[in-house]
Amino acid sequence: MTNQERRDSGMLYITDDAVMEEQATARRLTHKLNTMDRSDYKGLQAVVKELLGKSDNAWINPPFYCDYGKNIEVGKNFFANYNCTILDVGKVRIGDYCQLAPNVAIYTAGHPLHPAARNSLYEYGIDVTIGNNVWIGGNVVILPGVRIGDNTVIGAGSVVTKDIPAWSVAAGNPCRVIRKITEEDRYRYFRNLPDDSEAVRHMREIWAKAQDPEKFPTA
Repeated sequence: MTNQERRDSGMLYITDDAVMEEQATARRLTHKLNTMDRSDYKGLQAVVKELLGKSDNAWINPPFYCDYGKNIEVGKNFFANYNCTILDVGKVRIGDYCQLAPNVAIYTAGHPLHPAARNSLYEYGIDVTIGNNVWIGGNVVILPGVRIGDNTVIGAGSVVTKDIPAWSVAAGNPCRVIRKITEEDRYRYFRNLPDDSEAVRHMREIWAKAQDPEKFPTA
């Protein structure tokens, strides 16, 4: 097997010239993205579409960094804020209507623990999966193999080492579930701030017009 075949099968592999050539494509595209006029919204979105393996109206605020791009698949209306890094040696699958705050890092790549094995230059990639309607807070790190369920919020600064179930607020290092998201959260937005009745009315109007359970799910 080639190192590319080993990598894509989730096996140990070495980054040889053929692997580096694949990475070069992503480096050219991320360089283009990261040096473009930040007000060229259509141009930026076109580069994002070319870079990612799958997308539908995705938006990324540069700078953005990845290994391949082709191993990143995002659903409808994906948004990633500034300075996102995705090491997509393994597949990174992200659902519809997901939001990543600044400085989010998603790592599928890993290296052996023992220095003798690590110095052999073998490494590996394990897939990461994120469901629909997930919000990842600022400075969150997601480690290889993690699965995050639908409609979940990961608090800022968390290090996600294990799977997080759907409809959860989770945070910490290591990240753990703090509570479930309930119907009471539908129109609540930040701690104990006063009720924003105008915005609530608007949200209710959007909900009534949309009637789209995928877009506005019910707990």
